[in-house]
Amino acid sequence: MVRGHQRSNRLQPGIRPRRRFRAAAAALAAVLAGGSLAGGLFIAPSAFADSWRDKEYWLNEYGISAAWQVSKGAGVKVAIIDSGVDGQHPDLKDAVVGGTDASGAGSPDGQKSIGSKPEHGTLVATLLAGRGHTPPSPSGAPASPSPAAGSIGSDGIVGVAPEAQILTVSAWLGSPNPAGKTDQEQIPEAVRWAVDNGAKVINISLGSTSPDWPQSWDAAFLYAEQKDVVVVAAAGNRIAGNVQVGAPATIPGVLTVAGLDRNRTASVDASSQGISIGVSAPSEQLVGGLPGGSYEDWAGTSGSAPIVSGVAALIRSKWPTMSAKQVINRIVSTAQDAGAPGKDPIYGYGILNAEAALKADVPEAQSNPLGSIADWIRVHRRGDLSTPTPLPTTKVSSSLPPLADPTVPVAKAPSEADTTVPAAVVVGFGVLFIAILAGATFQLRRAYRAPPKPVEATESGEVEVVDPSPPK
Repeated sequence: MVRGHQRSNRLQPGIRPRRRFRAAAAALAAVLAGGSLAGGLFIAPSAFADSWRDKEYWLNEYGISAAWQVSKGAGVKVAIIDSGVDGQHPDLKDAVVGGTDASGAGSPDGQKSIGSKPEHGTLVATLLAGRGHTPPSPSGAPASPSPAAGSIGSDGIVGVAPEAQILTVSAWLGSPNPAGKTDQEQIPEAVRWAVDNGAKVINISLGSTSPDWPQSWDAAFLYAEQKDVVVVAAAGNRIAGNVQVGAPATIPGVLTVAGLDRNRTASVDASSQGISIGVSAPSEQLVGGLPGGSYEDWAGTSGSAPIVSGVAALIRSKWPTMSAKQVINRIVSTAQDAGAPGKDPIYGYGILNAEAALKADVPEAQSNPLGSIADWIRVHRRGDLSTPTPLPTTKVSSSLPPLADPTVPVAKAPSEADTTVPAAVVVGFGVLFIAILAGATFQLRRAYRAPPKPVEATESGEVEVVDPSPPK
């Protein structure tokens, strides 16, 4: 299991990754998860936080700023299943309202950064629900208080849904977990906790190189579907080895997000492809916050996913009673078509249009356009969907009737009726054959007795038959 983001200095892999803090730069070594994460961190110049805000091109270019006229995500809880979210980051002040640890190696509140990419969860959280912060005064006095609820600070990262609330669920992924719990155990536990604690949207910026998922995940994602929760997942990155979309982004009903470059075309490195892709969003030249209060340039569908999760939060805030399938339908049906006409494995239904998703008239969908895990389980696992409980480990009896015991057919003597019809058929064919033979004999004898007609040559040398009988 790898995380769906990459560092942005992919053109210069030999450069050691470095971070620039406001006062000084600190050099750090990049931790690679089995070679699946590549490239170094882009070396950003020293700058105040407002320069980071200026880099958030997607806010205007993808209709997010215009969507804020309708909603900013107030009252919606979004769970982030990741490496942990630092709720003390200046741009996340009062944003994190709950959390837990699914790994056994983190802190009980889910805010300790863990795993092979400990900064990953905070990057995702600031992009999704950052509030920005108030800058310090020019005189060097202490910084002003954080912006009041409902307002956005002028500096730092502002997320797509700046009034949404974050639930952080820390998981140890990308390297051996010191607590021993595998991703097969952590992911379903994290999903269930998020659902039980009021999440209306779950963001999973994690992925794998396999399209298949453990059967142990079925019940958890079914539980989220039955409880009407929108689940958003990253498609993965080619540069990290995800040429095809991997689980959990392949699970039916999950809104899978592919990545775009700065020109709104499919990213070569920071995206993937597959039939489960629902929509595309920016994945290159992204920015986000790091644990401890600093910032970073980054890239990957790990950033595309929280942008879309933020739009889902805006919709659920505007229409609290709207079902998850309608939320997903609103996002994909208002996307700008790209690539091959209609849905395709590169862009999905198209490019995210946040303004249209919040303002357009969208017909009600009869079902989730991205499928249903319940239907999938019914077909492929033959699971019992009556209750959202984990699938039993013991053998489940099939709902189909059992096949009858095989038996050897017993021969029986033919009846009188069985023999009468075949005999009549044989006699009929015999009479017909005799009649045909007699007719043929009669014609042959007639032809033999008739006198031959004389022939003579014409002036052209051709031969023609001369009828000796006089004209009538």
